[in-house]
Amino acid sequence: MTRTPTPRLPLCDTPLAYGLVTRALHWSIAALILWQFLGMGLKLALGRQPVVGFFVGSHQPVGTVLFGLIVLRLLWALANRRNRPSHGRGPLGLAARAGHLLLYLVMAAVPTLALLRAWGGERPFAPFGIPVFPGREAPMAWTQSLAEALHGELAWLLAVMILGHVVMVGVHEGMWRDGTLARMAGRRRAAALDRGAASE
Repeated sequence: MTRTPTPRLPLCDTPLAYGLVTRALHWSIAALILWQFLGMGLKLALGRQPVVGFFVGSHQPVGTVLFGLIVLRLLWALANRRNRPSHGRGPLGLAARAGHLLLYLVMAAVPTLALLRAWGGERPFAPFGIPVFPGREAPMAWTQSLAEALHGELAWLLAVMILGHVVMVGVHEGMWRDGTLARMAGRRRAAALDRGAASE
């Protein structure tokens, strides 16, 4: 019996599943955000320890990479906005769209505030040894105060939102069984693409 070959995922998004580029951006951003929160959690739990210093020392460079990936993801999402899987209709669909939009905004705001603080600070900013911002003779007070007031707080808000995001994926998978996770991971080919083909 001849087995039908499994369709390959395209680079761009489709109404049935997210494409390879979106998936790569999604999971790389998720991994780097986890790294950042792990470092900050260790700092709060352990204080000044060598292992904590390693994580804290990577915080700015990793944050800079995150900023670039988030910008790319936002631009890619806009370019694919007409072809992406639907969040559904009605109140639940509207809530899903609003939640994702807010998640994008907070996710972009956190590293933006950190870069703003670096731009207005006294110390040179050179992630991975690459000069980005020179140090200033005197810091710009508004950039420092704005970042100090919002960067950490929005980061913890982001952590709560990500937790909510994960919980809702669990609800989709465990209760509604609508294949939401398959659009972004795991059983992507069998569950997302084949379901769409069967419904046509």
